[in-house]
Amino acid sequence: MRRTLTLSVLAVLSNVAAATAQGRPGADAVEPFKVGTFEIGGTPRVALVLRDALIVDIEAANTALQRDPAFPPVPPPTDMLDLIGRYEYGVKLRLYEIVNDLVGSDRLERARPAFVYDLEEVRTLPPIMYPGKILNAAVNFYSHVNESGTDEERAASRRQRREQRGVPYLFLKPSRGAVIGNSDQVVIPYGRDRTDWEVELGAIIGRAAKYVSATDAEAYVFGYTVTIDVSDRGGRPPGGNPMTSDWFVGKGHDTFAPMGPWIVPKEFYGDPMENLRQTLSVGDEQMQEATAGDMIHSIWELIEYGSSIVTLFPGDVINNGTSGGTGVGTSVRGEQRFLQPGEILEATIDGIGTLRIPAVAEAEPPGGTGARLSPVSSYRGN
Repeated sequence: MRRTLTLSVLAVLSNVAAATAQGRPGADAVEPFKVGTFEIGGTPRVALVLRDALIVDIEAANTALQRDPAFPPVPPPTDMLDLIGRYEYGVKLRLYEIVNDLVGSDRLERARPAFVYDLEEVRTLPPIMYPGKILNAAVNFYSHVNESGTDEERAASRRQRREQRGVPYLFLKPSRGAVIGNSDQVVIPYGRDRTDWEVELGAIIGRAAKYVSATDAEAYVFGYTVTIDVSDRGGRPPGGNPMTSDWFVGKGHDTFAPMGPWIVPKEFYGDPMENLRQTLSVGDEQMQEATAGDMIHSIWELIEYGSSIVTLFPGDVINNGTSGGTGVGTSVRGEQRFLQPGEILEATIDGIGTLRIPAVAEAEPPGGTGARLSPVSSYRGN
C-alpha cells in the first residue's frame, strides 16, 4: 500500500513539474537560433546566434534573465561541450527563454542589452573547442567514386558501388590543432603542393551512443555544422614501410579541419537526408555541389557504424563525406586543380551558413635529421 502511494505521489509530482515547465515563459522558441563560440572581450564565450547577425552572450543573458523570479536559476554552460551535454537537461529551455525574452520585449531592435553584439564586433572561433573525436566518411558520395576515371570507368565504378555498398569507411581526423574557425587560415604545409578541399556536413553527437541503430540515430544528434576536410594528396615518399596509403599524411596536418561558423540545433534544421545541399567554391569558381541523394550511406548509417566501434560522446563530430569536384579529380574540370596560397575556400550548407577559410603557405621549417615528411617535389619531380 505504501509503495503504491509513493509511486502515485511521484507520478503527480512529475506531472506538476512537466506542466510547470510547459507553463513557464519560453517553453518553445519564438524564432530559431544557432549556437557558437566567439571571442568577446578577449575571452572565448558560448553564445546564441540570432538572424545570422546578432551574438548573444549566454552567461550574461542568463544572469540578466534570472533577476526575474519567474525564471529559476540554471547554471550557464561553461563551453560548447558543456552546452551540448546539458542541452536536454535544462539548457535548451533556458536558451528558448532567453530568445523569447529578447524578442518578446523587442530588445533586439531597440534598447539592446550590452550582452548582444553585432557579428562584426566579435571574432568567430571554432564552435567546439575541441571535439573529443572527429570521424570522417571516406568516399561516401557516388559522384566522388573514381573521380579520375573515364566516363565509362566512373559509371562502372558507381554501378558496382550501388550493387555492393558494404559498410561505411570512417577514419579519425585530429581535433585540437587541426580544428580552426571561420576566417582562420588553412596552412598549406611546406613543400606540399597537392592540398585539396572537401565540403562536408558535420553531425554533432548530443548524448553518449554505443551500438546505436540507424533507425534511432537521429535521437543522439545535437545539431549540424559546416566542415571542410582539407587533404594532402601528395602521399608519402617511396621506400621504407611498404604501405602506399597514409591517412595521417593525407588528413592529419594542422589547420586541416575547418569547422563552423556555428552549430544549428537539430530542431531548427530538420532531416539532413531530405534538406542537405552542400557547396564549395575556391575564389569565384564553384567546385562542388551535392545533395543527400548522392550519399552512399546515410548520416544515420554512419552513426550506427561508428558507434559499433567506439562510444560516441557529446560534442563528437561525424562528417558525412564529400561529393565530386575535389581537386584531385578530373571529372568536373578535366584536370587536377589544387589549393594555392592566397585563395579562399567558401563552404556553404543551406540552412546552416558559410565557412570562409583563406589559404596561406607555411614558411620553410628549420633543418631536421631527415625523419620528417618530405616536400612532394623530392619524390615526384615537380
